Amino acid sequence: MRRDVFQAIADPTRRAILALIAIQAMTPNALADQLDSSRQAVSKHLRILRECEVISQEQQGREIFYSIELDKMKEIDKWLEQFRAIWENRYSQLDDLLKTLKDRKQS
Repeated sequence: MRRDVFQAIADPTRRAILALIAIQAMTPNALADQLDSSRQAVSKHLRILRECEVISQEQQGREIFYSIELDKMKEIDKWLEQFRAIWENRYSQLDDLLKTLKDRKQS
């Protein structure tokens, strides 16, 4: 099944996993310890994140380390950019309104 990158960030546990492996590559056991969760639950989330191509895995000896794929995360940032411009414009309008109200009050 082809998954969408937004499915990767839809779940709070997957967002927590992404936050952890953004700092450093981690094994499923290390993630389970950090999240106070079972390894099976973490593995399920890792599978979904891999299907969404948001993380990659690397075998190092007997351990598998997971790390974040920045290019996929950039897709999310690019999509959010359209909303960021709207929000910044609205905040700017609010600042202007508050300044006008403050100026009127002082007059």
